[in-house]
Amino acid sequence: MESVWSFISPEPWSFGELFDALRQAPMYHIVVEIILVVFIIRLLLTKSYPIESDELTEAEKEELIRDWEPEPLVPDTPEDHPDLKSRVVTKNGSTSMVVNGKEGINMATLDFLGMISRKETEEAALKAAGKYGVGSCGPRAFFGTIDVHLYLEQKLASFCGVEQAILYSYGFSTVASAIPAYAKRGDIIYCDEGVSFPIQMGLLASRSKLKFFKHNDMDDLQRLLEDQMALEKKNPKKAKVTRKFLVVEGLYANYGTIAPIAKLIEFKYKYKVRVFMDESYSFGVLGKTGRGVTEYSGVKIQDVDLIVVSMEMALGTMGGFCLGTQYVIDHQALCGLGYCFSASLPPLLASAAHAAIDCLEADPDICERLRQKASFLHERLAEIEGITVSGVPISPVKHIRLVNSSGNRDADTRLLQSVVDKALDRGLVLTVAKYLNDEESFLPDPSIRVTVNVDLTEELLIKAVDIMKNTFSEVFQKSG
Repeated sequence: MESVWSFISPEPWSFGELFDALRQAPMYHIVVEIILVVFIIRLLLTKSYPIESDELTEAEKEELIRDWEPEPLVPDTPEDHPDLKSRVVTKNGSTSMVVNGKEGINMATLDFLGMISRKETEEAALKAAGKYGVGSCGPRAFFGTIDVHLYLEQKLASFCGVEQAILYSYGFSTVASAIPAYAKRGDIIYCDEGVSFPIQMGLLASRSKLKFFKHNDMDDLQRLLEDQMALEKKNPKKAKVTRKFLVVEGLYANYGTIAPIAKLIEFKYKYKVRVFMDESYSFGVLGKTGRGVTEYSGVKIQDVDLIVVSMEMALGTMGGFCLGTQYVIDHQALCGLGYCFSASLPPLLASAAHAAIDCLEADPDICERLRQKASFLHERLAEIEGITVSGVPISPVKHIRLVNSSGNRDADTRLLQSVVDKALDRGLVLTVAKYLNDEESFLPDPSIRVTVNVDLTEELLIKAVDIMKNTFSEVFQKSG
């Protein structure tokens, strides 16, 4: 230290004193000073060159403009593409619809409990519109919270037996925002291959490491969990900071199958994973009172870390909600992007959802009636030759797929679309299941999606099956 201060001393130095000071100074100190001196000398001797910009002549500019060909914003689409021909609905009801001027039995919409046609939900929506208008015009944290939002959240939490609920204004964004609110880069998510597209977008936004297991295959899931456990034993320090999530659907939208939640809860405690379940298609459908897969399977709802539900199915309105503990739900109010930055759910839709829950509480047998009609339809659809019906019988959403595929996806889709078009001419409204082919992680086979509404009578269901049977027979004969 003395040698260092000696360099800045105002007294004159002798050569011997300078030599002694250098000899006593630490070697690293001398090396650093030499490097600094060399760097300063180099900067002083380096010549600076002005940046020259090459100006194009007018002739060169004209040539570049002449040769430039703009690329299309979207790829060329044939004018006869079926998705460019919108089917216009002029009348919508629980049992019938008018599409392109043709009336038919409604087996295309997801209004399982017929809430769209209920007077209770309609009157609640009209009353709220008269009091609050048609929208909140702001996110929940910025003057977008209306008292009906809080009433609905309290109602949902009480109905499902959880600590707290949180509302989102759009069904798609509910699960797509909830997953990345918790799972981050470095975490691991185990996910069923059959999950719907909104879940896939949530997985992508999380930037977590994804491990897919075969649809409803618990052996495959356990294999992945065992492999991870073996890795954690080799590196316990990393294991302590790695969070693991398990994402499934209660009732799978693309298959109509039910998640084995009891087995998943067993894996939760054995392998220390957090379970997230999307019950958009099972809420209001499964369980004695429509509370979903946990009630149907006899599992405590508290064993599931987060439940996500879109209200655009059984409740017949818009938006979605999440259920869980206060600690889990409060986190979404700060980190759920769809909650923080989207305008809140219009009060009239929140009031309609509240009325739908009241109807469900007042008539819990409605869920059993829905399941009975779904089973009735399933048995009769299975009698049609040339098709398979995926899903469990009690599922209100079913997918009809071809037994003998042509091997060409586009050709199979066109064949199914012709069945849908001919069925509409005969008085039945159906729809071909739509997918973003290039975006899906695991693209399902082409199918006709058939949905069951609790208001459909046995006679209407039989008529619908007869129309499908005759239409498939005609189309199969023409296709050879």
